[in-house]
Amino acid sequence: MESSWFETRWARPFYLAFVFCLALVMLQAIQLYLRRQRLLRDLLRFPAPPTHWLFGHQKVFQENEMEKLEELVKKYPCAFPRWVGPFQAFFYIYDPDYAKTFLSRTDPKSQCLHKFLIPCIGKGLFSLDGPKWFQHRCLLTPGFHLNILKPYSELMVRSTNTMLEKWEKLCVTQDTTVDVFEHISLMTLDALMKCAFSKETNCQINSKNDPYVKATLELRKIMSHRLYSFWSHYDLIFNLSPAGHRSQELSQVLHQYIEKIIQDRKKSLKDERKQDNTQQRNYQDFLDIFLSAQAENGDIFSDTDLWTEINTFMLAGHETTARAISWLLYCLALYPEHQQRCREEIRSILGNGSSITWDHLAEISYTTMCINEALRMIPPIPSISRELSKPITFPDGRSLPAGMTVVLSIWGLHHNPAIWENPKVFDPLRFSQENSDRRHSHTFLPFSAGPRNCIGQQFATTELKVAVSLILLHFSVTPDPTRPPILSSQIVLRSKNGVHLCLKKLS
Repeated sequence: MESSWFETRWARPFYLAFVFCLALVMLQAIQLYLRRQRLLRDLLRFPAPPTHWLFGHQKVFQENEMEKLEELVKKYPCAFPRWVGPFQAFFYIYDPDYAKTFLSRTDPKSQCLHKFLIPCIGKGLFSLDGPKWFQHRCLLTPGFHLNILKPYSELMVRSTNTMLEKWEKLCVTQDTTVDVFEHISLMTLDALMKCAFSKETNCQINSKNDPYVKATLELRKIMSHRLYSFWSHYDLIFNLSPAGHRSQELSQVLHQYIEKIIQDRKKSLKDERKQDNTQQRNYQDFLDIFLSAQAENGDIFSDTDLWTEINTFMLAGHETTARAISWLLYCLALYPEHQQRCREEIRSILGNGSSITWDHLAEISYTTMCINEALRMIPPIPSISRELSKPITFPDGRSLPAGMTVVLSIWGLHHNPAIWENPKVFDPLRFSQENSDRRHSHTFLPFSAGPRNCIGQQFATTELKVAVSLILLHFSVTPDPTRPPILSSQIVLRSKNGVHLCLKKLS
């Protein structure tokens, strides 16, 4: 029976829609095929481990990622491509000459992981590129000058002592095993609040009372979960989920909290100028520095920029410094002979630690070498990535085109046996002056290098020295053999199960 006129009229648009969708799918498939062929051609000169046609190298790195990376560093000199699925590849490098060439440029940061943080902290130095990044870097660099940082050591001492008082109460009757990262994370946040805002908090004693502290800790857990969950990588799926809604609420809490502090400080400064009665602290906090930068350069440093940079410093600086101190203590717990030598050096310089000055920190040379060796063995930032804005040619003549995502594996560089003899051995003497002078300038990069190196490097190393000095004066630390850390490589190198150490109070 012939089709009716009505059926024919309505069937034709559906057929056309079907053909149109099929054409779009075919076009997308062709584009993906051409993308894969282009990547294969661009990476032809760089050997790589065998790949699965669909999963790429995902199964290779499924378990013990850091150990697998060390194996590949030995097998493939300088670099190798890492495929993520059939149509995307990251180019991993871990050679000093490759690193020097790569870091001397100003390519934009890859947004693969950083995009998850932008809704929380905005686009500050951590994620900006181009002229705006350069402007902000120039404006904020004076805030990290040594003369500004010197008074902060006293604030760090106070925050560390608060943590040690907590530990003393835990160890009243017997030695106690604790997840030191949780305690250190609150301690570094407490110190940052003092240094950034001159704000005294009770976050180490009761972290649930302060809305900023509470929001920061909860948001950190949500972001960690998002990185683990593949489906949460898609903004639409994440934003519609309960975690996505909660993340937006917490980001708003952070924004309002810092905005209130900024406006209160501006009002206070305005009132003081009117009354000609400026109250002087014996130091400038970061908010003072940032407000001065805005006052002099308001046309290029808006209120949004001010909020973003403060939030970037708080969240990024808090996490990385807390991880660095935790991993340092873990290394010293594993190697008690070095821990004891550090303790003896610290005692000889600080006595009972009741008074620590900036000048004292420059004298603990062996402890500083241990800090550097811990940063080499377990770098808090395991890698940094850039998207090439123009072609790059490495010293051996091999090159990559623009558009390629290059990952500098700091972990691979620090564990490269072609650079470091017995890289899995904890040996602080690698950082003696004699050995340091002989090394390539780009073999040790815990804070990156070049024009985009970490602006807070000196701040972080100061807090590391203060914290380890006071901790070792009052406690000995040993590892918990039942709960060794399980490393997880993300933006920051974390432990899935915490950093559990046994604390013993020293008499």
